[in-house]
Amino acid sequence: MKIKTRIFSIILLACTVAGAFVYARSDKNIFENHALFPQNKTTVRLWYTDDSLTSYLQAKAVAYSEVNQRVRIEPVLVSGLEYLEAINKASLTQETYPDLYIITNDSLEKAYLAGLAMEIADGEDYLTDEMFPDAAISSVTYKNRHIAYPMYFETSSLVYNKTYLEEMAVENIQSQMDAQSLEGEEESAPQEGSEEGTDESSTEASEDTEGASEISKAMIEEEVSSNIPLTISDILKFAESYNAPEQVEAVFKWDVTDIFYNYFFVGNYMNVGGKAGDDISQIDIYNTDTISCMKIYQQLNQFFAIDAAEIDYDKVVSDFIDGKIVFTVATTDVLSKIKEAQASGECPYEFAVADMPALTADFGTRTMSVTNCIVVNGYTENVSVANAVARYICNDNSGDLYLNSGKISAHYGVKNTDSNINTFVSVYNDSVPMPKTIETSNLWMELEIAFTKIWNGEDCNSTLKAVSESIMTQVTGQAFTEEFIPDPDDEEITAGLVEESD
Repeated sequence: MKIKTRIFSIILLACTVAGAFVYARSDKNIFENHALFPQNKTTVRLWYTDDSLTSYLQAKAVAYSEVNQRVRIEPVLVSGLEYLEAINKASLTQETYPDLYIITNDSLEKAYLAGLAMEIADGEDYLTDEMFPDAAISSVTYKNRHIAYPMYFETSSLVYNKTYLEEMAVENIQSQMDAQSLEGEEESAPQEGSEEGTDESSTEASEDTEGASEISKAMIEEEVSSNIPLTISDILKFAESYNAPEQVEAVFKWDVTDIFYNYFFVGNYMNVGGKAGDDISQIDIYNTDTISCMKIYQQLNQFFAIDAAEIDYDKVVSDFIDGKIVFTVATTDVLSKIKEAQASGECPYEFAVADMPALTADFGTRTMSVTNCIVVNGYTENVSVANAVARYICNDNSGDLYLNSGKISAHYGVKNTDSNINTFVSVYNDSVPMPKTIETSNLWMELEIAFTKIWNGEDCNSTLKAVSESIMTQVTGQAFTEEFIPDPDDEEITAGLVEESD
């Protein structure tokens, strides 16, 4: 053996002995040093069914891996058909199942009873009214437990053509100015037998008239605000006095066949499952107030001739964007459709969202809402990590959710660049979350049919009574008959609607 080789062998042996000595004195194996050998990542699979969320969820997954290198979020787009059944099957057969999944709040009871949803971590501390609207908290509450994280929502409200209202405001202000100017001229005109005014006073009067002719932006905004209807009666009053442009076909038009755009008529007085929509002992569909509200709804057919057989939401939105309608009831998707039309140069108008108006001074309104939630799968082995990921997504205040998907976050503090989004959030706060109770799952279909019947002239009382009896039969498991409620006075209801518009 060559001398160099001997020396190298001795050195290598010495290093080995030294390494063994260091290892023996150390409390930690060298392979447990995570700085040198990182642990395997925990994969959290998130299932969803709406492809519009894909780019947003992928971006969030990348961002999360940068702040937590031990966790990898894997968004998985799946079919919405038999969605819960697919989750259940994957979870039971130990296939590649989701740790998290996004679902609407009305399916939470079914998910929880199937073991596919669990109570979230520290829900009472996390779901506060400072961070989340009341409807968001109620939507994820089941039997006094918080079983999901509210991510985004859908609701409806009044939307109006702001350009038309601004043009009307300018006309109104100018008319007022002209009237004041005429009155001032009459007062300053020399009386018979009196001396004519001096040149100085004439100059001052001329300057005052020129100043009065200037209409400021603040004046227009104040006048527009005064013309935004607080009740449906106000819309009737508006229609009577509005000098509509030639292209306007209707002052107020909405989809009278879809419960999502009609529910506000009865939402303040119909109770289905209590505040959280999870209590079948609290069902009140057929009462004097709901009958009265449906009579008001039916009477509107006399003022706004809408053919239930021809109407649909997409057509209403299209006509609204084209300037054929002044006021409508729309969901949050209308904002992106308006911006798309404006960007393509097909829409020269500006629009705005307002709070949903009351029916009359005596009858209020509340819209319906659906909240899409992130649920922690009851079968996940990564409970704490899944909760952390769900909160990370729901805590996003960047506004990227709306910019990338058109969805509006179901929590406060988001940096929204469009004030109309904030108005929708305000309406959502006071909305009625779609109930979770399995026994009432077909109520919306029955109400939709009932609204159409009533719009077309069928009796409000008997139609609502039939709906209530059908739902209560499902809830109680036996034939149910409601005690007949006498009709409210038609003349009083008509007076409440018409007199306010006179």
